[in-house]
Amino acid sequence: MATVHDVQRLRQAGLRVTAARLAILQTVREGNHLDVESIHRGVCQRVGQVSLQAVYDSLNALHQAGLLRRIEPAGSPARYETRVGDNHHHLVCRECGEVTDVDCAVGKAPCLDPVRDAGYLIDEADVIYWGWCPKCRPKVEGTVRARVPSAHDHEHPTTQG
Repeated sequence: MATVHDVQRLRQAGLRVTAARLAILQTVREGNHLDVESIHRGVCQRVGQVSLQAVYDSLNALHQAGLLRRIEPAGSPARYETRVGDNHHHLVCRECGEVTDVDCAVGKAPCLDPVRDAGYLIDEADVIYWGWCPKCRPKVEGTVRARVPSAHDHEHPTTQG
């Protein structure tokens, strides 16, 4: 159910309060790490027919306003979550695609510093850990070797230019 807090957050962000936006916030909060199609289905179940384009537009506005976070694991559709304003990363299962939050050991963004910033002002590092969730792990255990860090992990290639 949409909350008074959701209404306040939309208004504080300068966004119009609409049934679709409230339904998006509720759907993402309850499902977490959902792709757009799943969010669209949840919104339509809550408020009736809403176009997929309207959901995309609202997700973009909510993301830009800092009310939702978009993550984009390689090879997967973008996913959305309501956990914003902290520094956390994600674990993604290679088998089923489940996404799990993992807190950053550093605690503040960005938690990684590049060797060279190329003049960029860096405000975020997006870390995604890949592996197998507890449910899928038995399917691959014994056939897949977990990555063991090597001395080469700490070497940094130089850029030729």
